[in-house]
Order: sequence, then C-alpha cells, then structure tokens
Amino acid sequence: MEIVGSIFGMSLLLLLIGLVLGSFFTVQTAEVAIITRFGQFLRNAGPGLGWKVPLIDKVQSRMSLRVEQIALTMETKTRDNVFVTIPVSVQARVRPDKVFEAYYSLADPTAQIKAYVEQVVLGHVPGMTLDEVFASQSSIAAAVKMELDTDMDAFGYEIVNVLVTDIIPDAKVKAAMNDINAAQREQVAAAARGESEKILVVKKAEAEAESKALQGQGIANQRRAIIEGLSNSIEGFMQSLGEVTARDAMQLVLVTQYFDTLKSIGETGKANTIFVSHTPGAVQDISDQIMQAMVAVQDQGR
Repeated sequence: MEIVGSIFGMSLLLLLIGLVLGSFFTVQTAEVAIITRFGQFLRNAGPGLGWKVPLIDKVQSRMSLRVEQIALTMETKTRDNVFVTIPVSVQARVRPDKVFEAYYSLADPTAQIKAYVEQVVLGHVPGMTLDEVFASQSSIAAAVKMELDTDMDAFGYEIVNVLVTDIIPDAKVKAAMNDINAAQREQVAAAARGESEKILVVKKAEAEAESKALQGQGIANQRRAIIEGLSNSIEGFMQSLGEVTARDAMQLVLVTQYFDTLKSIGETGKANTIFVSHTPGAVQDISDQIMQAMVAVQDQGR
C-alpha cells in the first residue's frame, strides 16, 4: 500500500508540475497570440511570456504583424485591343488593434486581396490605350491602394503600399513597338546625316568657288604682269633702235618667246612633242598670225 501511495503521489506531483508549466507560453516579437477559452475568443497576447488557465484556455493561433508582400499577376486587354500582363505587388500587414477581425473575418486574405486588385485593374486598364497604360503605372497603383485601404481596413489589414512593377504586352506587340521605335530613331538619324552631308556639299562648293576666284585672280595678275613686261621690253627696244616700229619689235619678242618655248621643251626628257612646218618661213607665218589676231582684237575693242 505504501508503494501504491508513493506512485500515486508522484504522479499527482508530475501532473501538477505539467499543469503549471503548461499554463505559461511565449510570444515572439512582431507577433500576437490569440487566446481562446473553450473555443471562444478570449484575448490577444503580446510579445513576451504569457499565462493562461491550464486545461481551460488555449493558444488558438499566432499571427505575424510584419509587412508581407503578396505578388499578383493580372492579365487584361487595353482599349486598342492589346493583351497585357501586369505584375502587382501588394505590401500589407495585420493591424495590431484589429487582430480579431484579421483572424476570424477572412479565411484566405491573399485570395480576397487578389479579387480586389483584379476589380480595380479591370476597371481602369480596358479604358486606356497601351501607351496610356505605360504612362499611368503610378496612377493604377494609387487606385488599387485606395480601393484596398477602404475595403481591407474592415477586415483588420493595413495596405502599406501597392506597386505596379511592369507592363508586359504580348511578345509580338512588344517586337512591333521596338521596330517602330527603331524606325523613328533611324528616320531622325537619316535626317541628321542628310543635313550633315548637305553642309559638307555647301562648304565644298563654297571652297571650290573661292578657289576658282583666287585662281582666276592669279591668272589675271600673271597675264597682266606678262603684258606689262612685254610692253616695257618693246618700249626699251624701240628707244634703243629709233627706226624700228612697234610691229617689228613685237615680232622679235614673239620669235624670242617661240625659241624659249622650244628650249624648254627640249630640256624636258619625258616630253612627247610633234613639230609641223618648222621652217623660218613657218615662224614668220606664226608671227604674222599672232599679230593679226592681236590687231583684230584691238579693232574689235574699239
């Protein structure tokens, strides 16, 4: 009997120790515990060491108060009949003062948030063109956040932020957009190249015109100098020989120039020269022809 009593006492002691230890529980930081009594909500327990009535109270669940990101993907059509995929990131957390609503109101918070996001996106994007959708990412995100703030607050959730991270059109549409953009840029580049070539052509023409003008001026100055030199030679020759006429002096100068030309040609080793009628009479004929031409030009000038 003493042995049975000892065993019973030991069991009772262990039971009491288990009940005492089972009445304590811990809650992590940024977490809240839901305590129920016989299945009925009793209270919330914050971070730290907590106590409950053994065998009566129960830690029903634990909920995180951290911000959680829910990644969603919406697919819809724009006003210009382009199907687009819109990734949406929703950052939400449980409100510390509405843990009861967050735990008991929604069976699947993620599905509820997705339904609200689809409602807002389908209400905005179909009324926009593809270009307007690309330009309105921030406004779409703001509209989604405003709708979620109003609706999810009643369920104990706070919407921290909503991000529309991208607009993804169909692959063929995206390729066509890239082709259009490339064609537009090529058009601008072609116009720039054409303008550059135009400037080069104009500058080249201006340079050639200026070069021709300077070349003509140089030739004119050269001929003027030759004429002045010939005039001075003829005047000096006539002053030395008083009985010589201007025509005789001119013929002598021309014959001298003629023989100087023959000398210059002879000194050139690679020159190919053909002489025709090279006789003293031919030289006289050449002199007479030059003189006649000069007299004719002088008569026409008068």
